[in-house]
Amino acid sequence: MPAIAEDDETGSERTCIVTRKRSSPETMLRFVRAPDGAVVPDLKRKLPGRGVWLTPNRAIVEAAVKKKVFSRAFKTEAKPSADLAELVDGLLERLARESFSLANKAGQIVAGFGKVEEALAHGGVLAILHASDAAPDGVRKVAQLVRRAQEAGSKEIKVIATMPSDDLGLALGRSHVIHAALLNGSASRACLQKLEFLRAYRADDSSVQGSDEQVNQPN
Repeated sequence: MPAIAEDDETGSERTCIVTRKRSSPETMLRFVRAPDGAVVPDLKRKLPGRGVWLTPNRAIVEAAVKKKVFSRAFKTEAKPSADLAELVDGLLERLARESFSLANKAGQIVAGFGKVEEALAHGGVLAILHASDAAPDGVRKVAQLVRRAQEAGSKEIKVIATMPSDDLGLALGRSHVIHAALLNGSASRACLQKLEFLRAYRADDSSVQGSDEQVNQPN
């Protein structure tokens, strides 16, 4: 393995301690070492101390733990928990769910097939959210509506399915949500950023390694 950089906390890019790929801080995961040696995720990149960086992907975080890369990167004993990748996943999902709730309070989310259909017909939809447990038939019907909206002149409408219906419903104060639309606005754009980061984290390692697409990390 290539030597870890002496200091990767300066400049406009950071180096992943597993893949050695460089990218902007906003597109990566930062970790710091606590006084007791524990490895702590710093999703907002604000914790004090020297940080080390990873490509935002679950398999890569798991590899960093398995290969004991953190100790080499920090140049001292570091003790990541065995479930660090799962911990990061939960934190990212919580950030996405909280942001989804804020977008809803801002009036930038509609939920339910009928309201999603109406929103797509009127334009201004930034993204479509499907519950990860949505029925294929419903997903297919919404996909048809998205195609019609884009053929009618709408800008690209992203489609994301990262959270189960219960979690989406929890964010909206409802029992469950299957389909929702993010309407164009600052709160929705912030929510979409977090959802895309979560999706990238959960993607297959091969798909992340083979893509140069960068997804900004949620603040």
